Amino acid sequence: MGTVVSIDVRTPLPPDQLDAAIGAAVTVLHRADADFSPFRSDSWVSQLRRGACDLADCPPHVQAIYRAAETCRARTGGLFDPGWRGDGTLDPTGLVKGWAADAASWALTRAGAPVHCVNAAGDLRIRGQVAPGVPWRIGIADPLHHGRLVAVVEGSDLAVATSGTSERGAHVVDPRTGTAADDLASVTVVGPDLTLADAFATAAFAAGRQASALLADLGLAGWAWLTVDRAGAIDASAGFPGVVITPGAPSVPAAGGTAGTTAGTRTAAGPATGTAAASAAMRRRVTGVSET
Repeated sequence: MGTVVSIDVRTPLPPDQLDAAIGAAVTVLHRADADFSPFRSDSWVSQLRRGACDLADCPPHVQAIYRAAETCRARTGGLFDPGWRGDGTLDPTGLVKGWAADAASWALTRAGAPVHCVNAAGDLRIRGQVAPGVPWRIGIADPLHHGRLVAVVEGSDLAVATSGTSERGAHVVDPRTGTAADDLASVTVVGPDLTLADAFATAAFAAGRQASALLADLGLAGWAWLTVDRAGAIDASAGFPGVVITPGAPSVPAAGGTAGTTAGTRTAAGPATGTAAASAAMRRRVTGVSET
């Protein structure tokens, strides 16, 4: 996959069992790279691209990823397009990162480590609680001010995916135009499945100013979302599970401390969106940051 994955296990385990659990997750991640990397000539993706095999020849999990890619294309009206390469072959790598993190999470759970966070380059799968009654807190990176946060997701069993330009520049292609999408600065999607959250965030970012219809549809299906536009204005779904910064509230550095003010922000109605509540909550130490 060509990306960095970090694993934070909070389940109390003896060292040997902890090592075994993390080892199981790492094995899953290496398998995902071997199967889906477009940079490996022996991967299933590369073999399919050059016509060395058919999809029916691939293992079930590879077939499932390609089916999921087609499902996401239909679900997003073509905004998530696994065929954007333009040569007639499907490229599922846009959702493999989320799928691999989900698979690693299940491997940890099966190995006896059900409380954990898997962070695949800013797309996160969290399970359980950091401590009894204490949820995970995942910071959403400010795409316009490096090192700051625009929101904090709080939850126990969630997937958090962000698509934007803060780390990788303009890398998301709008399949309608074939050019890099740049209307928005970032889109975050929160829900039960990281594979889909990854694809939906990419699709909404590609949609740019037309993302509202897709995001509204996702909201009706139980997904939460947050967008940051090029002017720094923030919009979030009413069911956003956490704290979103409000106009005039201090912008909070990802590592704590003080910072300047983020102007021109707005939020939809949601939990704890008052200035004081947002500032206080965002100053807590977060357990991960979603960014891309």
